[in-house]
Amino acid sequence: MSAAAGADELCAFVTAELARPVPPAIVEAARRIAASQSGEAVLFYGSVLRTADMDGVLDFYVLRPPGTASGASRHIWPDVSYHEVAVGGRLIRAKVATMDRDTFARAAAGDTRDTTIWARFVQPVALIWTAGADVHDAIVRAIADAAVTAARFAALHGPANGPPGDYWRALFRATYATEFRVEAAGREDQILAYDRARYDTLLPLAWTAGEIGFVARGDALHPTLTPAQRQALSRRWARARRWGKKLNVLRLFKAAFTFDGATRYALWKIERHTGLALPLTPFRERHPVLAAPGVLWQLWQHQAVR
Repeated sequence: MSAAAGADELCAFVTAELARPVPPAIVEAARRIAASQSGEAVLFYGSVLRTADMDGVLDFYVLRPPGTASGASRHIWPDVSYHEVAVGGRLIRAKVATMDRDTFARAAAGDTRDTTIWARFVQPVALIWTAGADVHDAIVRAIADAAVTAARFAALHGPANGPPGDYWRALFRATYATEFRVEAAGREDQILAYDRARYDTLLPLAWTAGEIGFVARGDALHPTLTPAQRQALSRRWARARRWGKKLNVLRLFKAAFTFDGATRYALWKIERHTGLALPLTPFRERHPVLAAPGVLWQLWQHQAVR
């Protein structure tokens, strides 16, 4: 199969996956949140997409029109916020990451120092709202690019020969180390266990679209990176490794001061996991960083007497 035919087949795979059904209440919440963020599309991903547990916090990516980012958001993205939307008598909670669509597309294609976008969106995702057909098609291409980027690095980090899952495991372990993330042992197995057949199908599709040669022998694949491809991928990975932890520290620092709704989100998490219901005071709402020590003290006291 040619790379062009592979790209078409990969886009068809992505288009079908992005159209997966989502409960109407979630779609309505996404529309409202997109309007509040001047967004033109909403992607839904994460654990609730897999489990349909609407009592949890939904993970949305809201994409804004190209060129609309300003200030620190142009360089340190995404912007993060927490929303609570009442739909049909149900309270929908969502953690929302927002960024420009053009920046999203560059990051998905691996054209930035960042690994988080393509590593996240090679995993299952639903496109639950867009402003139009052109936006929809652009996002399909970006998600397909994320799959190609991830698959290329999977060939770099994976074994010389093995089943698709071995390449994905090697990739996710490498991204965890690069992104300064603390993940429980075996997290990559949990990701694959959700739909192993999906990942088995996706890898050869993405390799073909990304012009990575491979030989299939039964259930095992053998990628044949050329010396030029290996050298180019190694250079790109070295850049990502140099910048990954620095970028994540900068994002954490930015979020500490710009996470809209951070206090509401933190108090909900505390109550859900410990049973301690703390009031949302005006001071805590306006000054989450200054209020944090007092909240932690009350949490410690609550845990101490249990």
